[in-house]
Amino acid sequence: MNRFWYRLTRDERGATAVEYGLILALVFLAMVGAIGTFSDGVIGTWDTVRTTSADAIARSDS
Repeated sequence: MNRFWYRLTRDERGATAVEYGLILALVFLAMVGAIGTFSDGVIGTWDTVRTTSADAIARSDS
């Protein structure tokens, strides 16, 4: 029985899985942050396109 407990305390496979899980969580958080920043830029670009198009249409109707 002592041998079982000794081998159990020396086993590092679970620690490796936890490390990979933490790395995956950090990558996920970085992706979420990047997508949030990218989407703000895209929304700003389309707002500019909408405003410019509306101005151009208003000028052509006058």
